[in-house]
Amino acid sequence: MKHDLPAGLSVFLVALPLCLGIALASGAPLYAGLLSGIIGGLVVSLISGSQLGVSGPAAGLTTIVAASIISLGDFKLFLLSVMIAGLFQLVLGILRLGVIANYFPSSVIKGMLAAIGIILISKQIPLALGYDQPDFWTSGFLKLFSREHILGNFSNFRDHIASNVIIVAIVSLLIMILMQLPFAAKFKIIPAPLLVVVIGILLNFLFSTTYFGSPLLSTQLVNIPPNIFGSISFPSFSKIFSNEEIWKDGLIIGLLATLETLLCVEAVDKLDKRNRITPVNKELIAQGLGNILCGLLGAIPMTSVVVRGAANVDAGGRTKLSAFTHGLFLLIAVLFVPFILNKIPYASLAAILLITGYNLTKPKLYRNMWSLGRKQFIPFVITILVILMTDLLVGVCIGLLISIYYIILNNFKTEYLITTIKKHETEYFTIKLNSNVTFLNKVKLRKALDQIPEYSSLTIDGTDSNFVDYDILEIISEYANKAHDRHIELHLAGIQKVNVTAVH
Repeated sequence: MKHDLPAGLSVFLVALPLCLGIALASGAPLYAGLLSGIIGGLVVSLISGSQLGVSGPAAGLTTIVAASIISLGDFKLFLLSVMIAGLFQLVLGILRLGVIANYFPSSVIKGMLAAIGIILISKQIPLALGYDQPDFWTSGFLKLFSREHILGNFSNFRDHIASNVIIVAIVSLLIMILMQLPFAAKFKIIPAPLLVVVIGILLNFLFSTTYFGSPLLSTQLVNIPPNIFGSISFPSFSKIFSNEEIWKDGLIIGLLATLETLLCVEAVDKLDKRNRITPVNKELIAQGLGNILCGLLGAIPMTSVVVRGAANVDAGGRTKLSAFTHGLFLLIAVLFVPFILNKIPYASLAAILLITGYNLTKPKLYRNMWSLGRKQFIPFVITILVILMTDLLVGVCIGLLISIYYIILNNFKTEYLITTIKKHETEYFTIKLNSNVTFLNKVKLRKALDQIPEYSSLTIDGTDSNFVDYDILEIISEYANKAHDRHIELHLAGIQKVNVTAVH
């Protein structure tokens, strides 16, 4: 209690504005973000094997959640997708497939997070400017630049912009930036998001009591109903098979939530001074049950979150009790002080998420990926561009294919080595096979064999090969049957010929 209770309070102060902000960015009811944080604290922390990890709504899922809610057209249908995502994670955990994250190249994962950062920033700019209903921003990143959106909104730009909202946003951004500088380390006892929210409330109070400006409109402030449990939406189970998009979105959310959770678990474990390792399959089971409960009770999907986990470590948390108490504090705040939450300006939450988005897509990241060479940089950039043009799943899949292409290309370059010696007018060729030769090497090997001139000697050496694919053995065996006709003296070392007489 000496360490985990204060740490839980600190994590609560970080999580509260993030729960609201991520629900806002996702286009979901604000209570859905708070419920997700509560379930992550009170339920997932007890099942999980992580001692320092903290679960809740994640910025990395905002794009797919917002797109899914819009495409399905009904939040109750979206909740079915959340339950399917949880079921998918539960199955992965039971089947012990937690190692799935290891098969996604880091360049693709970094590209996915960078694209999420760009989209997150684009969605918060309208709120920081004072748009109280920025529906044109929810139709996709590239559609922002279509004629009807740009001209239609900038023609009456002055009607939407609000100077008092911009002041709140700028002050909030300055606080977030200053709190990340080295000199602010001594003030770490006060979480930056909490300070931003408090300053935003005070500025609006100043506007309403002085002549410095007009108070913010009710549509520019958080609006949580006094009786939150009276307005909760529940999933429409009768429509679970009515739309294949429900299942597709559920699997996409489940996959992305799994990847983000496993990456976050690895990051938080590295921060643990006691070097405790989280059992990943148990974590997936906990996350799966948590997301099933989120869908059942009307919350947005959750993951393990680095920001909350890092805040927990910084505050001195030692066991999972800190994550549990953070969920308890969230529940108390929603039940007993919603009137305080309703004084928070959207502009303050937008500032927090603008910094979150920037941290995901920093210029430093692009410079670092460029320095690693084109084999890392090209999949990284293509993943970003395709996600911005289409969606997360397509972008990640295309990025994965580009990475596989480079693996194949690299395999082509290291398939074998040819050496040539000339003695007494006769050329002696040696093809030295590498340790692993697969069917991917068929084309170049066949071409190399065809270029061996007549009246020469050829040795194909596979003595150092650990694996030679059947397709390669078949090509060599076919060549061995025809070498005599071409007056080529062929020697095979460490290679077993196969029967090719029945080959069509």
